[in-house]
Amino acid sequence: FQFVDAHLFASLIKMKDEDDNEFLDMKTYEEIYGHMRECVDLCHRDGVIKDEVALHPEKYIIPDDNLIPMLEGFRESGVKVFLLTNSYWEYTSVAMNYLYHQANVDTELKKKNEWLKLFDLVIVGSCKPAFLIDPYLNLFRVNPENGSLLNTDGVYEIKALGDNGAETFLERGKVFQGGNWQHLMAMLKTEAGEEILYVGDHLYSDVLRSKRTLGWRSTFIMPELEDEMRKYHEQLPVLDQIMELRKLRDELSTYGNSISCIINKGGGDDEEDNAEKLKNMEEDDLKIKQALTQTAEKYHAAFHPKWGQMFLAGYQDSRLAYFVENYACLYTAKATNLGLSSINHTYRTSGEMLPHDKLLATNDTLFSTDDDSLDIDE
Repeated sequence: FQFVDAHLFASLIKMKDEDDNEFLDMKTYEEIYGHMRECVDLCHRDGVIKDEVALHPEKYIIPDDNLIPMLEGFRESGVKVFLLTNSYWEYTSVAMNYLYHQANVDTELKKKNEWLKLFDLVIVGSCKPAFLIDPYLNLFRVNPENGSLLNTDGVYEIKALGDNGAETFLERGKVFQGGNWQHLMAMLKTEAGEEILYVGDHLYSDVLRSKRTLGWRSTFIMPELEDEMRKYHEQLPVLDQIMELRKLRDELSTYGNSISCIINKGGGDDEEDNAEKLKNMEEDDLKIKQALTQTAEKYHAAFHPKWGQMFLAGYQDSRLAYFVENYACLYTAKATNLGLSSINHTYRTSGEMLPHDKLLATNDTLFSTDDDSLDIDE
């Protein structure tokens, strides 16, 4: 979703900075961004995008042969499956019918909405992220035959129906519009956020808000990840070269530091010799740095000519990597990858290490200690 925003914003900034555009010249960068966001949001609301997709779903929607078997497997295993989308019923019906039948079927078959049997609960027009943070949003029941809406009393109605209120409430229809997380959890008969695994492709509206606000387990879908991993595997020899060059610079720096310490303490009988060594090492370091720069540019350009890897900014984690690592319990290229594991599979976090732990974890780091000092030598 952010690709559209980023591309439009970058294009507008280029027009403002490089072209003679009186309208943009009168706007600040912040104002331009605000107008751009309004326009993108309007495109999603007024139908200009989704109406076109609904007319020709085969041009825009890519079916996945593993989707239906995965959802059926979840249902058969007793897992409750729900669909939560900001799209309204009309578009949701078209898209899901296409995914279910893998064809743009006729009107009569669409009206049957056979795909509904894959879900325990369907909520359209959810207005995420407000759905995840606003407890006062009202829930409406949707008539799948004509898309009409019926008021409900939400959680109060479910409680008024007694011990089996959720089941009775859903027997009257399992398609809804709007509402908030309280309605969803009441209909699923769950109280703990950690019992829900929410799968979404919007880092803010789906992953960050559901995790930070409600404590839901989250899975982030990144279609670009598959290509990113393929290129990473192809570039492993180049990455090895980069790591060796960086290691060589570190070794030169460590050795140079030891010589500088000797010189600072008086230099002894080899002061001139040590000074010559430092000069030679500085020259060698410059050559290694130049080779490292060229190799790193080659490596990053293999992923993208300007931006490099999605998860890196230089040698550090990118902002995207930060949010994915901190808010997505899982992340993968497509949702159907979840079907490759049984529902009893446990996903465990990998161990994290601080820089000093990583330093000690390498085989070429020597660790020594005595009563008075702690020395780490490479």
